[in-house]
Amino acid sequence: MHRDKLILHSRAAWIVWLVVPLASAMHAQTADLPTAPQVHVLPAAAAQSSVPDAQAPTPNAQAQSGTQSAADLGPKLTIEQAEQIALRNNPNISVARLLALATAQQVREARSVEMPTAIGSLTAVDAHPNSRIAAGALNNPIVYERAAGGLTVSQLITDFGRTHNLVLSAKSSAKAQRESERATELDVKLTVDQVFYQALTTQAVLRVAQQTVAQRQATVDQVTALTRSKIKSDLDLSFANVQNAQANLMLVDAKNNEQSAMAALNDVLGSEANQAYTLVDATDSNPPPVPSDTEPLVQQALQARPDLAAANDQFTAAKQYSTAQRDLKLPTVSALAAVGGAPIRADQIQSSWYGAAGANISIPVFNGFLFNAEDKEARLRAQADQERVRNLRDQIARDVRTAVLNAQAAFERIGVTQGMLNQANLALDLAQARYKIGLSSIVELTQAQLAQTEAEIAYTSARYAYQTALAEVRYQSGQ
Repeated sequence: MHRDKLILHSRAAWIVWLVVPLASAMHAQTADLPTAPQVHVLPAAAAQSSVPDAQAPTPNAQAQSGTQSAADLGPKLTIEQAEQIALRNNPNISVARLLALATAQQVREARSVEMPTAIGSLTAVDAHPNSRIAAGALNNPIVYERAAGGLTVSQLITDFGRTHNLVLSAKSSAKAQRESERATELDVKLTVDQVFYQALTTQAVLRVAQQTVAQRQATVDQVTALTRSKIKSDLDLSFANVQNAQANLMLVDAKNNEQSAMAALNDVLGSEANQAYTLVDATDSNPPPVPSDTEPLVQQALQARPDLAAANDQFTAAKQYSTAQRDLKLPTVSALAAVGGAPIRADQIQSSWYGAAGANISIPVFNGFLFNAEDKEARLRAQADQERVRNLRDQIARDVRTAVLNAQAAFERIGVTQGMLNQANLALDLAQARYKIGLSSIVELTQAQLAQTEAEIAYTSARYAYQTALAEVRYQSGQ
């Protein structure tokens, strides 16, 4: 019994020896030292997001670092407004529209062959008397002095379908260019969505970097006070300063990335100015997952994609042009009429006016196999366009399936990164508490801070990456 009491008293003495200094240190730290802020940063929309089997992390206020994003000073801009501005101002849209208008004129150019052609002429000749043109031709026509004016009219009667096929080919080409214009609009909208969400990401990362700097600076202040009180070593202070320097480097990179993203946004909006915007995050706080069945989307894409429609129209135009080139071997029937007068003329010209009309049939006989080569070239090019259509259909099916898979993976990353952020926040809280009472080293605290920062950035990036993936799905399916 006496031995048990001695052991009990000995254990109590050890407990008192450990607890009293620890309690004194805790009291000194909590009473005299600054406390590092609990910075768990999330965008406003992200803080409200709800992902199954994951607890939403706690948002925090803006860091009191005095640093503000340049974009926070500009006018507000939603993604819908950005798309409308880009469709009005982006030069690629103007180029596609002008090319469509230019291609439409090719229809009138091809159809002009079917219209009459009238040429007015004014001629004045001073010839050497009794001279003839002796070289350059088989005949030797005589040239009379005269001053005359007249009108010559020619009209194609038929070329057995060649001009008609050229007109059809031009119409198909014009239709293909209009589809290309619509495809350009979808390309610009996709680029706007990608750049907009990238800019949102960089702005969110900049806010995380600003608050991380504030957190690390508070830790430096805390460790500095502990070092001066001889409670912590200079090694702890060195580790804290290194982490603070790394946070400042991250802030520098975040500022540069934000400005670069804003420059890219201004470029796609068709603006030369370095306009800063406050981007409005109107994304769904609980976005639905992408449908797992990709076949309906593939079929929708094959029917709605304007680039595929343009390729089909271009193939149709190539076939019609091939038929027109084949018709070069057929005769051409045309009519010609001329009328005019010669008020001043040589004595050999008896009448003061002239008039004639006739018809001509042009039958191709031989031109060095040019017609055969042009016909074969046109047919081969039409076959190549047909293969391009088939290749594009295969690519569209692949791209739709790939976009859906990427979107599904991006959706899963939201839940994973949110859970990781929850654990990182908890680990940081525990690490700060353990370091405050002296149960852990500065290395454990800095690792927890680094993990928490990386988790915040990963979660923010995952949210906007999913929105970008959804925009890619809409584009690939022709929506």
